[in-house]
Amino acid sequence: MRPVNVGILGLGTVGSGTFTVLGRNRAEMARRIGRDIQVVMAAERDLAQVTLASTDGVSLVDDAFQVVSAPAVDIVVELIGGDTIAKDLVMQAIRNGKHVVTANKALIAKYGNEIFAAAEAQGVCVGFEAAVAGGIPIVKAIREGLAGNKIEWLAGIINGTGNFILTEMRDKGRDFESVLAEAQALGYAEADPELDVGGGDAAHKLTILASLAFGMPLCFSDCYMEGITNITQQDVAYAEALGFRIKHLGIAAKREAGVELRVHPTLIPETQLIANVNGVMNAVLVQGDAVGETLYYGAGAGAEATGSAVIADIVDIARTIEGEPAHRVPSLAFQADAITALPVLPIAQIDSAYYVRLSTDAQASRMTDIAQIFGEQGIGIDSMMQKGEEASVIVLTQITREANLDSALDKIQAKHLVTGDIMRIRVAYLNG
Repeated sequence: MRPVNVGILGLGTVGSGTFTVLGRNRAEMARRIGRDIQVVMAAERDLAQVTLASTDGVSLVDDAFQVVSAPAVDIVVELIGGDTIAKDLVMQAIRNGKHVVTANKALIAKYGNEIFAAAEAQGVCVGFEAAVAGGIPIVKAIREGLAGNKIEWLAGIINGTGNFILTEMRDKGRDFESVLAEAQALGYAEADPELDVGGGDAAHKLTILASLAFGMPLCFSDCYMEGITNITQQDVAYAEALGFRIKHLGIAAKREAGVELRVHPTLIPETQLIANVNGVMNAVLVQGDAVGETLYYGAGAGAEATGSAVIADIVDIARTIEGEPAHRVPSLAFQADAITALPVLPIAQIDSAYYVRLSTDAQASRMTDIAQIFGEQGIGIDSMMQKGEEASVIVLTQITREANLDSALDKIQAKHLVTGDIMRIRVAYLNG
C-alpha cells in the first residue's frame, strides 16, 4: 500500500517531538499498520527557528495554509495552539477532505461540536488524544477501552503546572508566588500563567473528558472554574496535618439532576493513590459501572510524551483511512445522532464536604457561634479546631449542598464573627 502522508503545522515543542518520534519509530509503526507513515510537509512561521536534526524529503514552508491545501497530504497535524488561526486551518483541512490530528484542547473544548460535525459531513477523522493529559491515552481508554461501561464519574489531575506548584508548596514549605516563578523559569508555566493557575487549561480538558464519558455535547462555557492562586502555605500545612493533600482537581459526575462539571482545588485523603501524584505528572480516575475504578497515570506534557499521543491518532487514522466512515470509532465515543444535551449543575447545587478556614479573635465563644450557624443550616461538622496565633478556626464539614454552606458563611460574615476573608476548599473522598 502507498504511504500515508502527513503534514505538520507548527514545529515547536510538541511538533518537534512528534517529528522526531515519527522518524525514530517509523519502521515499528509500519509493522503495526502494514504501510509507511511519512512526513512530507511542515509549516513553521519562522523557519530560521527550526532545529530538527534532519528534514530530508520534507517540504518546509512558512504558510500553514499551503499544507492544508497540498494534494499530497492525507493527514494534517495541527500543533500551533490557540483557537483562532488554528480553527481556520482545521476547518479548511476538513473542507479539503483531509483527516486532522490536534493537541489543541482549547480548540476542541470550544469548537469541537462544529469541527466534528464538519468532519462527519466530509467523511474524515479528527483525532485529539494529545489534547488531554499529554502522553496518557485517556481519550482512547474512555472511548474504546471502557465502551462496555456506563461512566458514573471521573476525576483528574490534568494540569501539570498546577500540580508542580502544589507539590512544591507541600514538600518544601514554599509560597505560591516563589514556586510559580520557578515553574516559569523551568518552562512549566507560560509568561502569562493564567490558563494554568486559573483553571482554564484543566477546564478545557475536563470538558472533553465529560463529553466522551457521558455522550453529551462539549460545553466549556458551563464548566465551573476555580484556580489555585488563593491557596496559601497555611492551608497546605493544615491540610497535611489533617491527613489530606490539596490537589487541583477536575471532576465530572453524572447525577440524576444533571452533570457536575467543575475544576477547583480539592482536599483528598493522603492515603488515596491520586493524592500521591506529584510534580508535573497527571492522573485520571474513572468510575465505570462494570469495571469499577481505573486509574490512568503518566506524563501530562513534554515533547515526546505528547508526541506519542499525536502519533497514536495518526496510526489509528492510517489503519482506517480507506475504510468506510461508518465503521470508524465516533469522535466523541457515541454516534453523532445519539449525543444528548444534559444540564450542567450550577456549583451551588453540588454536594460536597468542605474545609473551611476562618480568621477570628481568640474568644472561645466565636467557635460556639460559628458551630451554631453551621448547625442551623443543616451542616454536620466532622472536626473543628482553633490553630495558630492568628486564631484560625478550621472546620471540616460533612457532605452538604454548597448552597447551604454559602448561606452559613454569609451569616457568619454578617454577624462579624470573622476578621478577614474566609477560605473554603472542597473535599473529595475518592476511592482510588
